[in-house]
Amino acid sequence: MASIVSYLKSSILSKVVMAATGVVLVAFLSGHMLGNTQMYLGQDKMNHYAETLQSLGVALWLIRGFIFLSVVLHIVTSINLKIINMRARPVAYVQKNWVKATIFSRTMLWTGVMIGLFVTYHIMHFTLGTTNPGSFHLTDAAGRHDVYTVVLLGYQNVAISAVYIAAMILLGFHLAHAISSAFQTLGVNHPKYTGIIETGSALVSLVIVCGFISVPLGVLLGFIKPVAVLAAGGM
Repeated sequence: MASIVSYLKSSILSKVVMAATGVVLVAFLSGHMLGNTQMYLGQDKMNHYAETLQSLGVALWLIRGFIFLSVVLHIVTSINLKIINMRARPVAYVQKNWVKATIFSRTMLWTGVMIGLFVTYHIMHFTLGTTNPGSFHLTDAAGRHDVYTVVLLGYQNVAISAVYIAAMILLGFHLAHAISSAFQTLGVNHPKYTGIIETGSALVSLVIVCGFISVPLGVLLGFIKPVAVLAAGGM
């Protein structure tokens, strides 16, 4: 029994939980990014996609609950690991040796905090409509929630787009280190494949980040246009 309690308090369990929840979150981010790019297909496609998600009903809330739990566990275990590491080295090194550590690995906790703050704002903006109540309840010609226009109006604000893009860049730095670390923590690593894993992690992170920031950039550059503009162009 003592050994089980010891294991639950150890860094090993925290690392495994953090890696496993990280995998869940990367899968969610990939799907969310692909969903966001529906904006390039126009209002009908984007709103149909959003309506399809809402039609899942209870299942959607179960998925959201699972993702929220993964986020909480990811945060808790990262903080726990930070505390364990600090207790293991109560006296700071006179000279820090960061030869093997990168700036991304040293700032994982802080980039995570900043990403968490952004996600809170993002949910208030696009999921709850707290920050933009005037446009959040718009509907399209088919009577559906006009997610397309809500997103477009949001990203037409240069400040909001700038914050979003900056947050996604931070996310990329966080993911690049986190994905490769997850392989190591879960035991899927070998010196022979280290370079491949690190390169693959960087590429996955780059694809996710580029996919996300392409939407606000598409709005600002005029590739994603208001419905009125599209209609005028068709005439």
